[in-house]
Amino acid sequence: VKPSFISCVSLIIWETKIRHFHLFSVSLSKNIMKVLLLGEYSNVHWTLAQGLRALGHSVTVASDGDSWKNYPRDIDLHRKSTGKTDTLDFLFRVARALPFMRGYDVVQLINPVFLELCPERLLPIYRFLRRHNRKVFLGAFGMDYYWVKAGLDCQTYRYSDFNIGTEVRMNPDNDRFIAEWLNGPKGELNRFIAGDCDGIVSGLYEYDACYRPHFPEKTQFIPFPIDLSEVTLRIPHPETERTRFFIGIQRKRDAYKGTDIMYKALVKLATRYPDRIEIVKAESVPFAQYNRMMDHSDVLLDQLYSYTPAMNALCAMAKGLVVVGGGEEENYDILGEKELRPIVNVLPSFDDVYAKLEELIQHPEDIARLSAESIQYVRRHHDHRKVAERYVAFWKSRT
Repeated sequence: VKPSFISCVSLIIWETKIRHFHLFSVSLSKNIMKVLLLGEYSNVHWTLAQGLRALGHSVTVASDGDSWKNYPRDIDLHRKSTGKTDTLDFLFRVARALPFMRGYDVVQLINPVFLELCPERLLPIYRFLRRHNRKVFLGAFGMDYYWVKAGLDCQTYRYSDFNIGTEVRMNPDNDRFIAEWLNGPKGELNRFIAGDCDGIVSGLYEYDACYRPHFPEKTQFIPFPIDLSEVTLRIPHPETERTRFFIGIQRKRDAYKGTDIMYKALVKLATRYPDRIEIVKAESVPFAQYNRMMDHSDVLLDQLYSYTPAMNALCAMAKGLVVVGGGEEENYDILGEKELRPIVNVLPSFDDVYAKLEELIQHPEDIARLSAESIQYVRRHHDHRKVAERYVAFWKSRT
């Protein structure tokens, strides 16, 4: 990726202005780390920050709050729009934030595109971070070059966002992702950062499977963190009431995530069992409101093409909701989990989703058991303090 002349000049000016104001800081203790978490996906970085702080580390989270989800952060890097005025305002705020991104023991990027900027502008910022901090790590947490590449080879996964068996899933979202990541400058930036950084953290089995073949020595799987102290358990209701099925729908991404198929199966089930099912639907609502809606539900329908529960499903499981979604054996194997099987695993088809949902309705006693297992599963594998300890160990191991 070749940085534009304007971006390079701008970065030189920024560095010149701040050179006299900041020295490279040294941690007060070898056991205390100064950490910058840059970017956000589904509250991963903020939750990790809380775990690190509980261990005594100094942490700054700089992000856009994951767009409309509006997760907490210490430095707000939200970009209002791609319009000229908003772009200039955003560039100014990024420039103003750069002095606070120096002197860290660890910088972790949520993604190769860690700010809402084009790759040509991100590359000099990455190089700035690399020069002025001790270590830089890349998160394998979502859409990127290696994820697209693995999905399209139709061999890494039996099914994914990009394939079902040997057939490639084609839709407008995938067309865009292929153009941007596989064949475009985002992919070039991704390959450069992955090769240059000190280490790569994969948060799910799928992301580990796509990075490890390329970077076996520097890729480490660490589960996503959940802050159990902030979890409110679902509100139980009499068994005589209808079972509440909760589904979150992101407008314009329902086909990509498979929620279109899951929702159709749920509607058909509700038509057949109108006295036993209640549908709770959330469409692109902020995290706080979404969280409250889950509190009154029993079952969550999550991503159809996933092998694993991600942050949304894990938050629901911590509350005691039963998750219908990704629960393949690869997920349990990478965690070393031999006993618990709390997730209702579904294959990417309407018929399988419908059958698994109907089975829950016909055997409501299973919901209580799976609910208890779900809570135990999250506490065992995703407690944010335990996860933070694993991050610290990995960061320190990369010399």
